[in-house]
Amino acid sequence: MGRSKSSSRWMQEHFDDEYVKMAQAQGYRSRAVFKLKEIQERDHLIKPGMNIIDLGAAPGGWSQFARQLIGKKDKVIALDILPMDSLEGVEFIEGDFREQSVMDQLCVVLDGAAINLVMSDMAPNMSGNKGVDQPRAIYLGELALETARTVLAKDGAFLVKLFHGAGFEEFYKEVTQSFVKVAIRKPKASRPRSNEVYILAKGFK
Repeated sequence: MGRSKSSSRWMQEHFDDEYVKMAQAQGYRSRAVFKLKEIQERDHLIKPGMNIIDLGAAPGGWSQFARQLIGKKDKVIALDILPMDSLEGVEFIEGDFREQSVMDQLCVVLDGAAINLVMSDMAPNMSGNKGVDQPRAIYLGELALETARTVLAKDGAFLVKLFHGAGFEEFYKEVTQSFVKVAIRKPKASRPRSNEVYILAKGFK
């Protein structure tokens, strides 16, 4: 007998909770850490000597994870329009990174340091309406890409969350124009019924 939809969904939510529990047990701020961890294990994206910008960082799981992998003098700068509890070794800028004042703050914090990785786990508040959600998600991806193109040092890397659907192929092509190597990753910690994927780009031109 096949499982009913609700029971397989229950299994899925239960599995998701395992990541939530793991995050709590390991002292991470969000289950999203395990998506980045999996990409890191496969692609060795984050290395000592890197300065990193984390867009849409709150509650701070990705910044927290990245901080552990880089050197003491390297910078992790987290940006979000939402407040975020402070994290040791992470500089947080609250505000909209489309605004010049926020970019000015970023320049001050960077103090001339080169940025080697821009990462974004941003997603719009989902309404459940694909016709609304997908363009918003693409827009956030575009903003992240624009930021990466503005701040990245040569050979820098870019990691961005996106959703398969209208505009995805065009966005992917756009990324390939700026980076030497581009791949798509679907971590196990991503909910299987979600069309969420990560675009990983290395070798900023």
